Amino acid sequence: MSVEQVGTSGGGDGADEPGWEVDPDDESSAALVGSVGRQIKAWRESAGMRAGEFGAAIGYGEDLVYKVEGGRRIPRPEFLDRADDVLGAGGKLAMLKRELAEVRYPKKVRDLARLEAQAVELLAYGDHNLHGLLQTSEYARALFEMRLPQYEPDEVEQAVAARVARQTIFDRTPAPALSFVQEEATLRRPLGGTMVLRRQLERLLMVGKLRNVSLQVMPIDREEHAGMQGETQVLKFKDGSALGRSEGAYNGRAVSDPKQLRILELRYGMIRAQALTPRESLAFIEQLLGET
Repeated sequence: MSVEQVGTSGGGDGADEPGWEVDPDDESSAALVGSVGRQIKAWRESAGMRAGEFGAAIGYGEDLVYKVEGGRRIPRPEFLDRADDVLGAGGKLAMLKRELAEVRYPKKVRDLARLEAQAVELLAYGDHNLHGLLQTSEYARALFEMRLPQYEPDEVEQAVAARVARQTIFDRTPAPALSFVQEEATLRRPLGGTMVLRRQLERLLMVGKLRNVSLQVMPIDREEHAGMQGETQVLKFKDGSALGRSEGAYNGRAVSDPKQLRILELRYGMIRAQALTPRESLAFIEQLLGET
């Protein structure tokens, strides 16, 4: 998962840096962060170092060291790398980065990311804005900043990082089959400004040319439209099971019953048939980019 660059050095404690707090309501994550903190403390004490001395050695303040050791702060990957080196842990602390990689993000986002990471096929129709897997960080930030009630700045950054982190799905091997249908309006609305839209269109062109990706546009002028009930998404897994959700069906809840899934797949199939073909869609996006 992607993370920002280190924001502290030369003794800055970084304690107020947004996005690395522990969610007390997420018991499993809090337990993991607490366990990591205890391990760091044990290694520090075994090395005969005081918290302030240890913090100075790794470029962080004493206050942050205490917060990490007390399970009240998620340590950055850089913190763990430096701690491992200074304490001579032989990789035992650095290897904890993978376990902590997802803890920073809300549980519902982590659950979605896990499902997407396991899917061998994804079908997604978006009507109001671009699907999260297609968004640039700038576009995602614009969306989160206009939410009402407003997000705090650290909540915005955390949400953006979580959304971008899900996009590792494009790097998977073997590559899953990904199908997206987007409303024309989502490609024209300049959320975040014209330059944000231009870079977003450029990303769509890049993603749409991947061999495992089908990207289609639903024109505004269509007289028949099977997607008027709202967003629809279906995830299919290697064992033959699937999970789907549509805003206008089954009270918007996720479903796994084969009969209900067939209805969602039928709806999505009709949406695809009514949209521009992938080739036509890429040409349309190129035209919009030229007009932007």
